Amino acid sequence: MKRFGLAAGLVITGLLVLAALLSLVWTPADALAVRPGDRLLAPSWAHWLGTDRMGIDIVSRLMVGARTTLMVGVLAVLGAIVVGVPLGVWAGQRRGLGADIVLRASDILFALPALLLAILLVAARGASVGAATVAIGIATIPVFVRMARAATLSVTALDYIDAARVAGTSEPAIAVRHVLPNIAPTIGVQASASFSTAILAEAGLSYLGLSAPAGVPTWGRMMRDGQADLFLNPWPALVPGFAIALAVLGFNLLGDGLRDLLDPRLKEWR
Repeated sequence: MKRFGLAAGLVITGLLVLAALLSLVWTPADALAVRPGDRLLAPSWAHWLGTDRMGIDIVSRLMVGARTTLMVGVLAVLGAIVVGVPLGVWAGQRRGLGADIVLRASDILFALPALLLAILLVAARGASVGAATVAIGIATIPVFVRMARAATLSVTALDYIDAARVAGTSEPAIAVRHVLPNIAPTIGVQASASFSTAILAEAGLSYLGLSAPAGVPTWGRMMRDGQADLFLNPWPALVPGFAIALAVLGFNLLGDGLRDLLDPRLKEWR
């Protein structure tokens, strides 16, 4: 059953990545072409999931929106890893005021939701994909700080770390040679889980108009535009909502499957 969850997560995330990459070279129709005569069409061979209130093909907008979702998720999570993991490892290797400052700053950031950070950035810089990415990335940093610190404390308590210190190995060298390779699987699992959170955050921000500008298709904006015609034609609102739920499910299944596969404590006895 555990392997089934991992396989399902790989399939769902693989389809999402494939749709995003395919949108770079091909979509069933122009994702920005407005056709008033084709507005709110039901699914057909010409338009597989119908059209929205502007007559734009939903599948095409969905594929382009997947590209925006993946870009925001990858950049936000990658930025959080680059900042959060080194800080967490550093705080786990040391005691004193410096480590306490890092942990308390992490707690403060953890208390600030991504939406509030996005509102502040939008007020200063204007609505953009970059502002949403930075806000989501900053809000995700505390997760990796805590995860990296806890994993570092577990690794540095082992005997071979004491032996390395006795041999004269510096703390930065221990972090690179011993700590990071051992905590990498844990960080990878957390990255997959954080990716699903980033997808939800980006969808919420774009729904509120705090992410991509109006000319860039996003799943959250598609839901907002489609809700006005929900009782006339539910497809423009339901399809992006289902895509968001499926993407979150896929990355959660992937994260759970990787955790079960990489953590020896969770392996079943045969």
